[in-house]
Amino acid sequence: MTPPTRGQPLHCVVTAGPTWEPLDQVRRLTNRSTGRLGCELAAYLEAAGHQVTLLRGEMSTWQGRLPIGSVQSFSTGADLADRLRRLAVSGADAVFHAAAVSDFGVGQVCARRPDGTLVRLEAGKFSTHQGTLWAELIPTAKILPRLREWFPSAKLVGWKYEVDGDLASALRAGMAQLRACRTDATVVNGPAYGPGFGLLTSDGRHVPLADRAALYAALAAWLRV
Repeated sequence: MTPPTRGQPLHCVVTAGPTWEPLDQVRRLTNRSTGRLGCELAAYLEAAGHQVTLLRGEMSTWQGRLPIGSVQSFSTGADLADRLRRLAVSGADAVFHAAAVSDFGVGQVCARRPDGTLVRLEAGKFSTHQGTLWAELIPTAKILPRLREWFPSAKLVGWKYEVDGDLASALRAGMAQLRACRTDATVVNGPAYGPGFGLLTSDGRHVPLADRAALYAALAAWLRV
């Protein structure tokens, strides 16, 4: 994939890969994101002549080349949010938020007593000798809705990965996210969407894209509009 180089270079921030949240001092709660899509998009934009800052989850498993000048690693969702806020101080022309941010963190971890009541456990590492445990899942603070505040004049792109439903429901969910988070575009994909990707723009358009290569080219072209 060799993208065309046109126009004035822009500063693009791309997030990629998973965040994680601690269960205890040893174990983590995360997701299956490899970071491939965000990393390849960052490399594509860099090859097109843009200045790219890639924020990559430290648990990303994709091992492809990263010919990118500026790469930062992040851990938890709070860490990623903090790094984005810092980058916002110097500004950016576009932010592509492709990272898979964990929707839940872990609250209380409990064991059940013989009388059926739950008792909260405190440990650096929970032991299997304690038997079945109950972990409380607490929603994490979402990053996408705050990007417009941090980057008021940038072009913002969010991602919407939908598992349940069908194409129509996936597109509705993507457009609802776009409007609620005040982004300029949303990329929709996942089992509900079906093969490929859908690029939704703020004017209500849906551009179906067959694969990752088509997505990168479409985003780079959209960036120049």
